[in-house]
Amino acid sequence: MTTFGAPVVMTRGDAEAPLVVLLHGRGSHESEIIGLSEALPSELAYAAIRAPIAEHGGYAWFANHGIGRPVAESLRASMDWFRDWLDEVAPSGRPVFLVGFSGGAAFAGGLLLDDPGRFAGAAILYGTLPFDAGVPTNPARLAGVPVFVAQGEYDQVIPRDLLNKTWRYLTVDSGSPAVARRDPVGHGIAPQALAVLAGWLSARAEFLARQGNAAAEPAQWEELPDGLPHRPGPRPEVSTRIPQQQLSDNALAELQEKLFARLSSLPGVHSSESAISVPGARGFVLAGTPAGPAEAFLVPEAGEFAHLHPEGDGSLHVALPVHLAAEAVEQGWAVAHPLAGIQLAPGMVLVYGPRDEAELDVVTAIVTTSHAWATGNTGRAAG
Repeated sequence: MTTFGAPVVMTRGDAEAPLVVLLHGRGSHESEIIGLSEALPSELAYAAIRAPIAEHGGYAWFANHGIGRPVAESLRASMDWFRDWLDEVAPSGRPVFLVGFSGGAAFAGGLLLDDPGRFAGAAILYGTLPFDAGVPTNPARLAGVPVFVAQGEYDQVIPRDLLNKTWRYLTVDSGSPAVARRDPVGHGIAPQALAVLAGWLSARAEFLARQGNAAAEPAQWEELPDGLPHRPGPRPEVSTRIPQQQLSDNALAELQEKLFARLSSLPGVHSSESAISVPGARGFVLAGTPAGPAEAFLVPEAGEFAHLHPEGDGSLHVALPVHLAAEAVEQGWAVAHPLAGIQLAPGMVLVYGPRDEAELDVVTAIVTTSHAWATGNTGRAAG
């Protein structure tokens, strides 16, 4: 139990709609951040909650003892207090988004990392995650949970090393489908970022509203009886904006063609120009009416479950069950697509191009697993 008082909250919108919780920065309060709701989708509900610790004429989410980073015990106490409030106003089944600015971004990040399954998504605006503050930051921790990241190129308030560490974790290691942008501003919300955030929230809420029931999906990898091995070496560089592309350590053209030959010979598959990717990308398509669920496809109406990018890139996009997509990220083979679970399949990942024959076998097995799901030949039901 904490000694914090009852929450002070300002609300706007329909009390039954998906809830967006706005979290103010350090030394501020709820009446300053509630104004963001005027630029965000009107079909959503909003709550701006005052941080529980009084500080210098404003309020803070946690103590930092002058070190600029959250004290673990203080962060835990505030998160527990917040969850008591949240679980009462937004019972299970009502989607909840976190939007935190500056110190509120660190608090939002703490809540998300502490219990990723509780939230439909989070926006980390001009702040950092609470590293080394008692919340997990292991690889693939946020798989399947979309995150929006905005930073200022000229931010002089938040240490650049922490901004860079946050950017790297959210766009690569966390497994989150992350939309990330840096704008030519300081420690303040760029109008362009706010506009993109509004579209991101609306698209994610619409995606959740049209989701169906869980469908049968693979429980393990095809052709990998010992599981997915770890990919050795550092990860390649990958673009953080659309189109998502592999930028370094690319596969040799010979290996790309071997991969293409293997995948295009899978049962029921033919290749055509991708219906969604960059010019020159080759899609792997199932003819007729596939047995798998819509989530098993990059483009359900076209039957496209994977595609291979052109020679200068050599990576693939593949639709996987979220738990296997998380494993592919954790083991170093993939990175989440920024729009997975927003406009595209929740488990859509970019799989790095193979660098040798051994990696060719693993990448083939990853896509073969996607093929099994798309054809309905999983043999196992979703848990």
